[in-house]
Amino acid sequence: MARRRKFSTFSLSFLDIMSCGFGAVVLVFLMIDHASNVHSETLNKARLAEVSLLEEQVLSGEKDLAEVRNTIDLVSQEIADADGLSRQILEKISETKREVAFARKQTQAQNAHVNQLKADIRSLEIRKQRLMLENEKKTGQNIRRITGDGDRQYLTGLRLGGRRNLILLDTSASMLDHTIVNIIRRRNMSDASKRSAQKWQRALSTVNWLTAQLPPGSQYQIYTFNTEVHAALPGTLGQWLPVSNVGQVEQALAATGRIIPQQGTSLENLFRTVKQLNPWPDNIILITDGLPTQGRTPVTSGTVSGRERQRFFVSAIKELPPNVPVNVILSPLEGDPIASSSFWKLAIATGGSYLSPSKDWP
Repeated sequence: MARRRKFSTFSLSFLDIMSCGFGAVVLVFLMIDHASNVHSETLNKARLAEVSLLEEQVLSGEKDLAEVRNTIDLVSQEIADADGLSRQILEKISETKREVAFARKQTQAQNAHVNQLKADIRSLEIRKQRLMLENEKKTGQNIRRITGDGDRQYLTGLRLGGRRNLILLDTSASMLDHTIVNIIRRRNMSDASKRSAQKWQRALSTVNWLTAQLPPGSQYQIYTFNTEVHAALPGTLGQWLPVSNVGQVEQALAATGRIIPQQGTSLENLFRTVKQLNPWPDNIILITDGLPTQGRTPVTSGTVSGRERQRFFVSAIKELPPNVPVNVILSPLEGDPIASSSFWKLAIATGGSYLSPSKDWP
């Protein structure tokens, strides 16, 4: 019979004990590792959420940055435009200041000129009275007779002496009336209405009166002008006509009565034609109403400024034959204030006379 081993509490093998202990350690390790994974996964989700949030913020920031840059570009453009506008305004202010300064100087010069004109008018009045007395002493002899009311010899200071007298009659559209509005209105009327215009009829009467005062035995010529120059009697341009041929004088006057005032005025072309006369006139009588609106060549623009008209006038004077008196009979036109003083200076400089007759003359 086998011998039974005796049971003892210390009879478990060491290996079994170690196995149990190792199993416990593994179990604890598994539990700890699982908890760590759960915690790590939770942390990763939170960080991913933060990263996503930061990425959204970066994208939003980049979008805002682009908008800010666009805004900066727009503001920069507006600043550049404002700078350009500012320079233009400053230049305009400077130009205005220069114009104001020039206007002040011109006003002072005009005031001095007006005072001089007043003194000259007083001198002319004295001269007029003296000439009236001299005229009363002269019996005179007219080639033609002008009939009508009153004394037709009251226009004094105009000398129709010399062997060759040249009458220049303005036939431009401005001779239809004294105001711009009525000139435009008359231009749209019939030819008969244009010929019957009061201002134009006064100009024709002036020519009629002048031809009656021409000295016997002298010669004459009547030129009509606007932008072009024509002899009143067709076919006589450049020729001197005898005053003694009364029938020929009547034909020339009848021809002027058929003229219709139109177009602009070119004194330069007129004086160039006058200079071609051979011999030159001893006396020129210019019947007009204002400064020229044309030069040698036609003006293409619709309007002509006062300075341009003065420039045309100065250029025209250079074409006059020298040492020939120019007597001016001016019927002032609205909107041309410089004409009176300009033609007065021309008359004085050439030794002629300047007249602005009353509305009931001749």
